[in-house]
Amino acid sequence: MRKEILKNAFIKSIPIMFSYLFVSMAYGIMMEEAGFKWYYSLFISMTVYTGAFQFLLITFLSSGASILTIALMAFLMNSRQVFYSLTFVDEFREMGKKMLYMIHTMTDETYAVNLTLDSKGKEKEDTMFLIALLSRCYWMIGAVTGGILGQVIPFDLKGIDFCMTALFIIIFIDQWEKADNHLPALAGLAVALICLITIGERSFILPSLLIISGMLLVVRKRRSGE
Repeated sequence: MRKEILKNAFIKSIPIMFSYLFVSMAYGIMMEEAGFKWYYSLFISMTVYTGAFQFLLITFLSSGASILTIALMAFLMNSRQVFYSLTFVDEFREMGKKMLYMIHTMTDETYAVNLTLDSKGKEKEDTMFLIALLSRCYWMIGAVTGGILGQVIPFDLKGIDFCMTALFIIIFIDQWEKADNHLPALAGLAVALICLITIGERSFILPSLLIISGMLLVVRKRRSGE
């Protein structure tokens, strides 16, 4: 049974593996170009587990930014992940000591893949934990590999970050095909588009999530009251 769970978790994590390996390699190479050796990439990946901010952190470290600036930017960039845990709050509570690790390793990609899981109960919890563990290993392996390769091989990194966008598009299509009700997806697209146009690309994510979450909570409350 354990082997089957591990096998299923690995299969589910394959899309994350391909996106994480290439993007984290780019991160490791950029760290090397900024003057930070591979072991810095490994240490940061072990303590700061958020890909987008790790790229920004290279600039902060190179420019000598203050700890307050770094902490504030990290909070603003990753505040959207607060909403992710609401979906799996019951599963996380049942996982005991693993709960803190699951919260720490919840990313856009692991959240999206966890939504596709069909298993229930303990099997689902173990699968989510293994997906989180494997995904983090993928990122650290890629970061170290990129740091080492960056010392000896020049790379053109233009466009490599699009693999993350491609991952989300594929997962969205998969969820669309499986869902019976497309209203949440359409509402999310509409709200995100409106916020993007009115607020701008730098600040639209958090307001979009707040509005969409509020709308879905209202709909759920009304349905439960019927």
